[in-house]
Amino acid sequence: MTAQLIDGNALSKQLRAQVAADTAQLKEQGLTPGLAVVLVGNNPASQVYVRNKVKACEEAGLHSVLEKYEAPMTEADLLARVEALNNDASIHGILVQLPLPAHIDAQKVIEAISPAKDVDGFHIASAGALMTGMPGQEKSGFWPCTPYGCMKMLESIGYDLKGKYAVVVGRSNIVGKPMALMLLQKDATVTVAHSRTQNLKALTLQADVIVAAVGKRNVLTADMVKPGAVVLDVGMNRNDEGKLCGDVDFDGVKEVAGYITPVPGGVGPMTITMLLVNTLESAQRALSEKPHA
Repeated sequence: MTAQLIDGNALSKQLRAQVAADTAQLKEQGLTPGLAVVLVGNNPASQVYVRNKVKACEEAGLHSVLEKYEAPMTEADLLARVEALNNDASIHGILVQLPLPAHIDAQKVIEAISPAKDVDGFHIASAGALMTGMPGQEKSGFWPCTPYGCMKMLESIGYDLKGKYAVVVGRSNIVGKPMALMLLQKDATVTVAHSRTQNLKALTLQADVIVAAVGKRNVLTADMVKPGAVVLDVGMNRNDEGKLCGDVDFDGVKEVAGYITPVPGGVGPMTITMLLVNTLESAQRALSEKPHA
């Protein structure tokens, strides 16, 4: 049995077309959704991510602003820029690209972003809304883009999580923890495994759904997967030939799993797509809150 691929590129195209259509409608009402991306320093990977985010915005008809600053920028100056963007009515989403230079407290910067514009979903208000299961997240922050993308992928194959057993490998604030909460919200039974977990294989062999998100190659191999399981690979690593690969031993696991996401072309494209979805959602909220004349 060879697993069916969950194609992140194809699903992204569909969702981005929908974003573009909804954006066009908003523009007719005189509102263009706007995303500000702030980059401090010259981390090469960050520069690529930022470029892709801005390009995706433009393709979907959103207004995007890219602010680049040199690495010595002070924390106070960055906080002042965030505050100015909070007060800019043409901006509905603010994204400060991580990692930030060592002298800047990233958490302090994230908390300075208005929860209403926290389209990355990293603010404590967004985390709290997810934790408490706020219905639809309305007016209460946003879902983080990567796990949100994973949920859309499960939705795209018509997978009902009710009563299923899910194992999330990784406990980061960006993916692992919010992923576990989203799965719980859909009535899955969830275990979060991590670097201190003993006998990971015993857990994953029981899992109907496995999300691998630790940033380590071959964390999940074929002998650790129950036949027919759904495997979502969030990892981004390089193999010995320098090619992009995930956390999952793809060639082995695809012979056992029922569904699997490839790397590249799986979860990756979905992350930027959900950023556009969140920015659009923020603009729609802003419009609905406008006092009607």
